[in-house]
Amino acid sequence: MPKIVPSEELDRIVKLIAQFQEGVGVDEITQQLDFDIKRRTLQRRLAALVAEQRIFSEGDGRALKYRTAKHDHGVVATKITDSSIPEVVPEAYVPISQEGEAIKAFIRQPRTHRQPVSYKSDFLAQYYPNNTYYLPADLREQLHSLGRSPSEQTPAGTFARDILNRLLIDLSWASSMLEGNTYSRLDTERLIEFGQAAEGKDAMETQMILNHKSAIEYLVHDTEHGGVTPETIIALHAFLSDGLLADPLSCGRLRNRAVDISGSVYLPIAMPQRIEELFGIVMTMAAEIRDPFEQSFFLMVHLPYLQPFEDVNKRVSRLAANIPLIQHNLCPLSFIDVPQQAYVDAVLGVYELNRIELLRDVFIWAYERSCQQYVAVQQQLVPPDIVRLRYRNELAEVIRAIVKEGMATDEMSIMAGIPDSVSTEDKQRFIILIKNELKTLHAGNAIRFGLRPLEFSAWRERNKSL
Repeated sequence: MPKIVPSEELDRIVKLIAQFQEGVGVDEITQQLDFDIKRRTLQRRLAALVAEQRIFSEGDGRALKYRTAKHDHGVVATKITDSSIPEVVPEAYVPISQEGEAIKAFIRQPRTHRQPVSYKSDFLAQYYPNNTYYLPADLREQLHSLGRSPSEQTPAGTFARDILNRLLIDLSWASSMLEGNTYSRLDTERLIEFGQAAEGKDAMETQMILNHKSAIEYLVHDTEHGGVTPETIIALHAFLSDGLLADPLSCGRLRNRAVDISGSVYLPIAMPQRIEELFGIVMTMAAEIRDPFEQSFFLMVHLPYLQPFEDVNKRVSRLAANIPLIQHNLCPLSFIDVPQQAYVDAVLGVYELNRIELLRDVFIWAYERSCQQYVAVQQQLVPPDIVRLRYRNELAEVIRAIVKEGMATDEMSIMAGIPDSVSTEDKQRFIILIKNELKTLHAGNAIRFGLRPLEFSAWRERNKSL
């Protein structure tokens, strides 16, 4: 089921840890908490609190302990004020508007103080594409200025492909972390670059990262079909939910049963026919929106609100928000450094109040942060290889044939297999590109050419000299 980490649950964990000045381990926290929680879930909550600097960790393995103040050489490193009250570590959050503050204050109330609400179709009906705007004109103009890339006049998806290696790591890690995944960025990089799963991590966490990788590659490489369409959103769900749902039939399929959201008083619509109808309306409206940033934010608002899938809805919305940015060669939205609680509060504001201001605050901050991350990457970009861009499909076709059909990799054999669409003057450069790709091909990146890991491994065994 979709899961939202309730802020009161996190507060209770922090309050318990604060009682142990010398620190406390996971086992004792589990025993002392006044509510039931699985060990793995607790570890994710603790990791999120550490990331937000609400608590701190020391030691490794069984000696790992958590405390509410940093510890330096055996001395608790808290600043003492004149009144002898320890300084409270501020909560990691994003700068928010006055409207965002009001939403946050409402959501931070105990769940019992918030009135249960159901899906309100008026929230969607009141939006008119290219007439209604969640993002004001001056804000959209600012975002366009921030997100403009050197690849503005090139085919759709060029910029995203240029920075793909960095984007795969950043977006896979940051989006997974917002779901409570405890992989570090370095762990994520090793998994994506070398296929090395991090030690001590849950297999579901590893699968979540790999699913993000596959979904991002689909959006970046298949720009002809990866538009703002129902088929693309369903494909994203299939990639992102692979191996993570109790019912495999729910993967890439609109839900046909009721769901609830932990920690929220919001009750998503339950009737399958109505879900299908509203999903079609949401996607039709989204496709009509001309401004890519407004389109991006609309998807971030209305896909999670509808909850069209049994689970993984927020992950789908975060990647879907990148579709218009990729299509227009704008800087992508990686969600890097977004505090989990800020994002959760913002989504709950949409669910329970139909208010978008806090989510808008998070969206703007996250996009500015993403642009900062990719400014340096843009400056380091090597100019794109024109031949590679021109024959991207042919390149994939030949490499796929070499691996699947066991074609020889000498120059004459490659020359014989080059499609007729490659011009005579480009053939020599095309052969060099093929050889370079084969040298750097491994199980983790073979998916770019439509190859499964087992197919690559079988080919590798037959070609030990590569």
